[in-house]
Amino acid sequence: MRIVICIVLVSLMVSCDYFNKSEEIDALARVNTSYLYYDDIDGLVPEGATKADSTLIVHNFINRWATQQLLVDGAMLNLSQKKQDAFNKLILQYKNDLYIKAYVEALVKRSVDTIVTYDEADNYYKSNKEVFKLNEELIKFRYIHVDENIIDYNDIEERFQRYDEQDKILLDSISIQFKSYSLNDSIWIKLSQVINKIPAVNSENKKELLKKSNFIQLKDSLGVYLMQINDVLLRNNTAPLEYVKPTIDQIVINKRKLELIKELEKDITKDAIKNKQFEIYK
Repeated sequence: MRIVICIVLVSLMVSCDYFNKSEEIDALARVNTSYLYYDDIDGLVPEGATKADSTLIVHNFINRWATQQLLVDGAMLNLSQKKQDAFNKLILQYKNDLYIKAYVEALVKRSVDTIVTYDEADNYYKSNKEVFKLNEELIKFRYIHVDENIIDYNDIEERFQRYDEQDKILLDSISIQFKSYSLNDSIWIKLSQVINKIPAVNSENKKELLKKSNFIQLKDSLGVYLMQINDVLLRNNTAPLEYVKPTIDQIVINKRKLELIKELEKDITKDAIKNKQFEIYK
């Protein structure tokens, strides 16, 4: 890639006779006392790029770099020393924050316990139920979408409604014949997801999905939807634990991380004092 870039850039470098000899070897461009080197554009040109595309990519990059350097140099000349000192403090603080964040995250990742037991989640849930109010409806339901002329349609419908253990096994075994389906009716899902999934549901009939223990049969040009609503939770109801447990898990883990960070900060200071790495002069 370096050889390709050399060929592409030879025309850009011919007139640069103001480079000193040592810098001419590796530098691509100069703005005042700042130089752009080959290492600075390593990986810039994608594999397989044509010579024309490579030239354009590199040329545009050099121009952007030069513009940026000229603006920085202009700022250094025109901004007051007080302003520059303030910016340098911000830059140093940002650099320190990046290093600290990366270091602490590595320590925490290595040490924090990420397993939240059901009892822990349940205790947090019971203590903070008011936080877990639903802002949309949830339902537990199952559905199948079949061709109206499918063989044994009546038997399928009967088994779908009754849905005992034998029915579950049989429907699952013939599910390849369904246009689409979801037979797991033990989990809570958002009503909005159901509406998006099933085109036959519209503003006129969607209220039928909010009736507990309701069997619904809807038709469209592609076939028949059989739906069984097992349970319903409306807006402002308290969300069930099984639905919010992933959120609770994350909250608990984040609290552990914060506590661990506080301990790390105390320990690192304590150890530094003990090892005489940190002293406060009176």
